Amino acid sequence: MTVRTPSSPVPSAPATRPARALGRFRRAVGPLALCAGLAIGLTACGADPDEGTNGVGRLPAREIEGKAREAADTAKAVRLAGTLVSKGGTFKLNMRLKQDGATGSVTTKNNTFELLRVGDALYLKADAGFWMHGPEDGEKPTEADSEAAGKLDDKYVKVPQDDPSYKQLRGFTEMGPLLRGLIGLHGEAVKGDRDQIGGVRTIKVKGGGDGEGGTLDVALEGSPYPLQFARGGGAGLVVLTEWDKDFPLAEPEKNQTLDYGKQLPRA
Repeated sequence: MTVRTPSSPVPSAPATRPARALGRFRRAVGPLALCAGLAIGLTACGADPDEGTNGVGRLPAREIEGKAREAADTAKAVRLAGTLVSKGGTFKLNMRLKQDGATGSVTTKNNTFELLRVGDALYLKADAGFWMHGPEDGEKPTEADSEAAGKLDDKYVKVPQDDPSYKQLRGFTEMGPLLRGLIGLHGEAVKGDRDQIGGVRTIKVKGGGDGEGGTLDVALEGSPYPLQFARGGGAGLVVLTEWDKDFPLAEPEKNQTLDYGKQLPRA
């Protein structure tokens, strides 16, 4: 039997114990370090993707769409830019809209023209090529046609309210009806992926399940404004920015305006 004396050394723990403890520590902190590295991700390591948002991402798809519509209906102004495809052709819009008027441009296959509406007064501005027309049989424009188009070149032409084109052109300047007509989803609505539009986090709502009925991006920061809408079937895409950002509207100067009477020239 061995008797220990005070001078006898104390037996040390096996050398493997510190190594095992260190290994357990590394396995424990590894995932934590990974989480820290992924903290900027929306869903990293189980983080709530709606933390710090306006909360609409937690709602069912139709309620998200409803919130977006409410926000759009109560907004004072917006910029709408994008492309629309219809049976009548393709239109590119770049319009600033508010409740009492609008200003911006519309581009068709062959022409670009500007629109300005202040209250009920609607003006159209285009170059001479827009106003140029010839006989129905396709012959070249007459000298009178060219002369008339030259007078209208780059002028604000007041659109008479009795002219058949007034209602059609005004439709591009009506904020409420234009937004309601553009951002409506069709079919069953489902929530899609998270995204960013213009640096703002969004959630997608898809119509028809896979987007055949349109795909709407709704802001997850601030008011739940609709920020982008892709129409179903490739029928165009519009981006909506500058929500509630006011802009000046004024009728053009007299020397830049032409009043063509009760009906616009044929164009």
